[in-house]
Amino acid sequence: MAIKQLSETLINQIAAGEVIERPASAAKELIENALDAGATRIEIATAGGGKALLRVSDNGAGMEQADLELAVRRHCTSKISDTLEDIRTLGFRGEALPSIGSVAKLSIASRKPGSDGGAEIAVAGGRVLHLRPAAANPGTIVEVRDLFFATPARLKFLKTEKAEAAAISEVVKRMAIAFPRVRFVLSGSDRSTLEFPATGDDHLARMAQVLGHEFKDNAIELDAAREDVSLTGFIGVPTFNRGNSAHQYAFVNGRPVQDKLILSAIRGAYAETIPSGRYPIAVLSIRLDPALVDVNVHPAKSDVRFRDPGLVRGLIVGAIREALAREGDRAATTGADGMLRAFSPGRSGFQPAWPSTPSAPWTPEASPSRPYQSSATNGYGFGERPQAAFDGLAMPTARAETAPAVELARTEEPARFPLGAARAQLHENYIVAQTDDGLVIVDQHAAHERLVFEEMRKALYSKQLSSQVLLIPEIVDLPEEDCDRLMVFADELGKLGLAIERFGPGAIAVRETPAMLGEVDAQGLIRQLADEIAEWETASSLAAKLEYVAATMACHGSVRSGRRLRPEEMNALLRQMEATPGSGQCNHGRPTYIELKLSDIERLFGRS
Repeated sequence: MAIKQLSETLINQIAAGEVIERPASAAKELIENALDAGATRIEIATAGGGKALLRVSDNGAGMEQADLELAVRRHCTSKISDTLEDIRTLGFRGEALPSIGSVAKLSIASRKPGSDGGAEIAVAGGRVLHLRPAAANPGTIVEVRDLFFATPARLKFLKTEKAEAAAISEVVKRMAIAFPRVRFVLSGSDRSTLEFPATGDDHLARMAQVLGHEFKDNAIELDAAREDVSLTGFIGVPTFNRGNSAHQYAFVNGRPVQDKLILSAIRGAYAETIPSGRYPIAVLSIRLDPALVDVNVHPAKSDVRFRDPGLVRGLIVGAIREALAREGDRAATTGADGMLRAFSPGRSGFQPAWPSTPSAPWTPEASPSRPYQSSATNGYGFGERPQAAFDGLAMPTARAETAPAVELARTEEPARFPLGAARAQLHENYIVAQTDDGLVIVDQHAAHERLVFEEMRKALYSKQLSSQVLLIPEIVDLPEEDCDRLMVFADELGKLGLAIERFGPGAIAVRETPAMLGEVDAQGLIRQLADEIAEWETASSLAAKLEYVAATMACHGSVRSGRRLRPEEMNALLRQMEATPGSGQCNHGRPTYIELKLSDIERLFGRS
C-alpha cells in the first residue's frame, strides 16, 4: 500500500484527539490562554455540559486581525521561541485553537486595549469561514459550539451533560486556586452560577472559597525549600479528611497538574494518621527552575517529569510531616460540629428545651432558664412561702461519693496546658478534661495506642534493626534492570534488616529478613520492592510493613477500654499527648480527642 500525505484537516482532528478529550479539556486550554494574556477577569458560560456551548471571555491583552489568522493554525504561538527549557506560560504548544476548530464550530472575537476596533474569525470543521473586522470590547471572547460535530464517534464516548458540566467546574476550581488575583465566573443554562471573587495575595481566602470555609479553620501552612525547589501551600489536619482525593491540588510553577509522584508523596506523608479509605485535603505549590521540570510530556500538559523526582518527593513528605508534627495534633473543628448535630432536634428522640429558631445573643435577662419573677397575684416565685415546700428535698450534689462512676481530678489547673486538666473518666474509656475555654473528651485507648506506636517507631529507626538469618538463602529471579535498582538500595534495606546480594545477572539472593516481620514471603517482598523502586525510586514499602507490625503491637499493648484510671494517670496521659507528634489520631487515623469550646456548649443550651 502506497504511503500518502494526510490532509491538514485530518491531521488537526488526530491532534485534537490528544489535546481535546472532552469539553473540560477545551475549557482548560481556553482559560490557560486567557491567563497567559494577563486577564484579571475570566467568565465561562456553558450549555449542554459544554457540548452545545462553551464561551470564555477575558479582559486580557487581546489580538489583532493578523494574530487571529495565525492563532487557528497549528504550532503558531507567541509563548516560546526556540527552546522548551524555559517555559514560563501555561500554554506553549500552539495546538489548542486549531484542534478545537477542527472538531467544532469555533469563533474568536478580540480587540487589543487602546485599539480602534476589533476582529473576528470563524472556523468550522477545520475550515476558516471568515476573518473580518468586528466590534469587540478589549480582551478576547472565544466561543465553541457543537463540540465534536465533525467527529461524531467521539460524542459517543462523552459522559452525561451533568458529568461534563461537573468536570468543567473542577477545571475552573483548580485554576481559581492557582490564580487568586483573577476573578472567575462560571455560569450557564446547565448549572447554577459559580463565582470566585479575586482575593489578591490571600491564597488561603481563595482556597476557602473553593474548598469551603471549614478548610480555613483546619489548615496548616507549608513553607519549605530544598536545594533549588521550594514548596508552599496549605494542608488539612489529619482529622479533617474526605472520602476521595478530589480535594488534593498540586501546582508546578503555577501550572495545575495531576502528577502521581506528588499524590503518592501526599499519601505517604499522611501514612498512619488517616483511616483507610479516607484522603487528606492539600493544596501544594512547587516552584523550581523551568529547566528542572519537563512539562512537554503529554499534549494535555497535566503530567510533568522532574529531573530529580526523589528530591521533590522528599521535600513534600518532609514538609508535610514537619507541619503535622508542629500543628497537626489539634482536633478538627468538624468534630464539635458533629457533636452538636448529634444533639439537634429529631435525632435519637432528643428535643431541646429552647426554640429551634435563631435567637439573640445570650444574656441573663433573655435566658430561657432565668428565674421566674414572683407575683403578688399568683403567689409563685422564690419568696419564702413558695419555697417552703422544697425544704424536705435533698439538695443535688456532684460529690464523687454519690457518683462512683466518675472520678474527679483537681490536681492541675486547666489554663496551663493545651489539653487542660483531667476532671473525670466516663464509662472507663473517656477522659473529660477542662481547658481554659472549653472541654476536651479523650478516647484513652486510642490516645495511648498512638503514644505506644510513636515510641516503637522511634526505636525502629534509632538503630539497625535485628534480622534473622535464613538457613538457605532465598533466590529471587528478576529482570536484570530490577536487580540493578535493588542493589542501589542494598545498604538502606540492610538497615531495615533485609540483607540482599547479587546472584548472577538476573537474580537476587536474600540472606536475612527483618526479625520483626517473623515468617516472611521473601519472593513477594523482593518483587514488590523492585516494582516500587522502578516506579518511585524509593524503597519505603519495607519500612511501611515494619510500621504496620509496630502499629499492631501498639494496639494490643495499649491501655484497654474499660480500665479505670487514677487522676494522676489521666493527667499524665494528657501531658504525654501534648508532647508527642501525631497524637491527635490513633494508628488507624481516627481522632483521639474532640474539643468543645464554651461557645459550642452554650449553643447546646440555647444560649447563643
